[in-house]
Amino acid sequence: MPDQHLRTDWMLRHVAIGPLFRALSRMQVEGREHIPKTGAVIIAANHLSAMDALAVPLAVGRPTTFLGKAEYFSMPGIKGKLMAGFMERVGTIPVDRKQGRAALLSLDSAQQALEAGRAFAMHPEGTRSPDGRLYRGRTGVARLSLVTGSPVVPCGITGTDKLQTAGSRRLRPAKVTVSFGPELSPAAYTSGPMAVRSRDMTVDIMKAIQALSGQEYVDSFSPGPRAPTDPPIA
Repeated sequence: MPDQHLRTDWMLRHVAIGPLFRALSRMQVEGREHIPKTGAVIIAANHLSAMDALAVPLAVGRPTTFLGKAEYFSMPGIKGKLMAGFMERVGTIPVDRKQGRAALLSLDSAQQALEAGRAFAMHPEGTRSPDGRLYRGRTGVARLSLVTGSPVVPCGITGTDKLQTAGSRRLRPAKVTVSFGPELSPAAYTSGPMAVRSRDMTVDIMKAIQALSGQEYVDSFSPGPRAPTDPPIA
């Protein structure tokens, strides 16, 4: 539903969500010139808050697809149906983090979105930072880039964790900045097997994100605000 996706994106950006979000966040966008106006691109961003899912698409300036928790698509009652309809219309791809194979299938859907020339956003950390630091990246972003040939634009977000604190549903005014850096091309990673290339590219992606966000880096995977038995999104 490309036309419906575009109409929904316009309504959210300019009427339903964008004006209120900008008023609360006084959002500043830096480096938008690094984002191609058309064609496939992967936005690789740090992850501080659920509000990142609003900040990134608004900052990108074009329809942007995300991976989203499968629970958003299966909530009961009228509220659940409205939520599922909203997620479908903005192009969110559901991920069941309790099923590792389902997560891999969701990445297959992400590959299809990129092959269709869409912008796709992911958090290499796989889950929200529990303490504001930047954690080691997982290789899903790099693998998608290497398989599809899509460039990766690093993105550093600051302030969304203050706009909505962990565990709270309330928003409070806070300054949010979203910064984009020069793209990383998969063509620069040709030496060795996929596992080596994807890890090398992931290291460079995380260095670029850190330079944009100014976060302290932790060379271990984020435990995240999730149950220990839930596998992260790759």
